[in-house]
Amino acid sequence: MERLGFLDWGIGGVGIFRALRRRRPDVPVLYWSDTGVTPYGRLSAAALTARVRRVLQVMAGEGATQVVVACNAASTILPRLGEGGLPVLGVIEPAIALAAAEATGVLGVVGGARTIRSGVYRRALGTRRRRVVQRIAQPLSAHIEAGRVGTPAFARDLARIVGPIAGADAILLACTHYPSAREEFRKLAPRAALLDPAEAVVRTLLARWKLPRGHGDRFVTTGSPAEMRRAARTAWGIDLGPCAAALGR
Repeated sequence: MERLGFLDWGIGGVGIFRALRRRRPDVPVLYWSDTGVTPYGRLSAAALTARVRRVLQVMAGEGATQVVVACNAASTILPRLGEGGLPVLGVIEPAIALAAAEATGVLGVVGGARTIRSGVYRRALGTRRRRVVQRIAQPLSAHIEAGRVGTPAFARDLARIVGPIAGADAILLACTHYPSAREEFRKLAPRAALLDPAEAVVRTLLARWKLPRGHGDRFVTTGSPAEMRRAARTAWGIDLGPCAAALGR
């Protein structure tokens, strides 16, 4: 069966899946969570490119017609994939378009180390009207995957990360995990517009691709299926239903 693919290291991309479901409940999805391998932000560019290429091949064999790479770290290497293979859409392009349209003044960007160090958001969004201040936000995604939002450890790390940009006019959540902790960000930066790219990603993919139709989502992981289901429920309030071990790892 043909499906729209989602690829993320974990369950951050469930936020984009949820946004898609609000607009197009008729699009069947194959969601691949790659928690069984090294976190994408810790891989070298070459290793991450090889890993993403490998997973896309497997997803194509399982019916994916196009793939949303729902991870900022993996999105930084998409130009390295070259032509041929599955059509892919990363999260960076729509996020830049969103921030360019909605943010002026001081824009805080919070993301993983690979995303921030790539400089992709600073280069695209820094102008005379918009000053970009970046913050590496690890280990927030690890906290979210483990269900630690709201714990003292999460609060300490979030305060350390967000404190220096709490007065920003807008904050771009440049990791798909972070919008699941939106209210925690809001407490620390009550004046900032919090920019979640999920809706922008969905608008872009709906405009760009003719999508398969049908019913029957599949959720697979190279990690623990039980942990995938628990993490999605804890972070997003969504019961994914049965999750399976990924084949062709």
